[in-house]
Amino acid sequence: MNGTYQVVMGDRGRLVIPAELRQRAGLLEGTPVVLVETTGGVVLLGRDQLKTMVRADLSGLDLVGELLADRRAEAITDDPR
Repeated sequence: MNGTYQVVMGDRGRLVIPAELRQRAGLLEGTPVVLVETTGGVVLLGRDQLKTMVRADLSGLDLVGELLADRRAEAITDDPR
């Protein structure tokens, strides 16, 4: 397992993922995948992999608290008193 595979873009933009990689990644026929454009290139992820990645990126953040603080600050600014 070296993790690097060269494939060629086929007709109508199709790519063939090598069987060995599909098997290791659990990509069966009909498995939803997501292509993510990053500054480093394009990344192909299974939907569960993407959910795991997003959850890891958001862990420890208090998004609701931040939203409420922003709204309170806006309310103070907009108060005509």
